[in-house]
Amino acid sequence: MTRRSKIWLSVATVFTVVNVAGAGYAAAMAEGPHAGIHVVLGVLGLWWMWRVVAPYIPANDALALGEAERVEQLQQSVDAIAVEIERIGEAQRFTAKLEQERATTRNPGT
Repeated sequence: MTRRSKIWLSVATVFTVVNVAGAGYAAAMAEGPHAGIHVVLGVLGLWWMWRVVAPYIPANDALALGEAERVEQLQQSVDAIAVEIERIGEAQRFTAKLEQERATTRNPGT
């Protein structure tokens, strides 16, 4: 970030803070339109700050690669969990079948 943009960022920050504080003060004094103007100016100040900083935020392709790896790992984990859940369901079906057979052999007349 250049020196000039740091200065403009400082100016935009002060502008935004003053207008947000002004909005609070005007709202406390029950001056609705006055507070509304300060809110709009505060949002404008936030936009101005974003416009000053945005060109200096690097587009990091390495981050995108890391995210792709994390998504792949998450997908593998979900697949492993699905297999384990299927195994649990199969074990429960088997246990239920055994319980039914035991109940049938204990009470053949039912």
